[in-house]
Amino acid sequence: MIRIILVDDHPSVGEGTKLMIEREEDMVVTIVESAGEALEIIEKQDFDLMLFDLRMPGMNGIELIKEVRTMGKNAPIVIYSGHDIGPYFNTLVEAGVSGFVSKTEPRHQLLTCIRCALEGKVILPQSLFNQLRRVEVQAPEAEAQEQEEMKDVSINSKEQKILKEVAKGKSNKEIAQDFYQSQRTIEYNLTEIFKKLNVKSRAEAVLKSKQWGIIADDVEEE
Repeated sequence: MIRIILVDDHPSVGEGTKLMIEREEDMVVTIVESAGEALEIIEKQDFDLMLFDLRMPGMNGIELIKEVRTMGKNAPIVIYSGHDIGPYFNTLVEAGVSGFVSKTEPRHQLLTCIRCALEGKVILPQSLFNQLRRVEVQAPEAEAQEQEEMKDVSINSKEQKILKEVAKGKSNKEIAQDFYQSQRTIEYNLTEIFKKLNVKSRAEAVLKSKQWGIIADDVEEE
């Protein structure tokens, strides 16, 4: 039996993908919704293949790959994402990725990518292959800078919850009441968040958090 772990913070995507894969008689899928939980499970269990989303709250797919490889886990890791992975290609390869497949691909293509990765082969999207014809993928300067910033940011669960409340338009006083903490504590937490994201305002923090997948795009003011 081929044991697969799928790490994706969208439950509906995870369940749908699990159903598609497990129609194969020789495959079984474990779904995990956060990178932190995934690391705990991967440390204790061995899998034949790992499917990681690229953009997830807190720890992104790039950092998750690095952590898993540091554990000495050598099973193939396939990035399973709806985002363009071109700008991150070099970083992903250096981190130890084994393949790529888009969430928009049909079931047969997903399974082909999985089986190829298990055999040590890689299937690349045509758009990425076209870029590789230029010897190496060259990310635009702005995207390359964002990539470097993104892979070094680690937002914990409390900070993520605070960002969600900020995105809803709540004041520091309101957030403090919701968290049963002092307003000064919330202000300190926000200062740390601003440093991590390299921003100077609440609006910038919310915008960058949504762009990097730290909080959902559909979080709106109440």
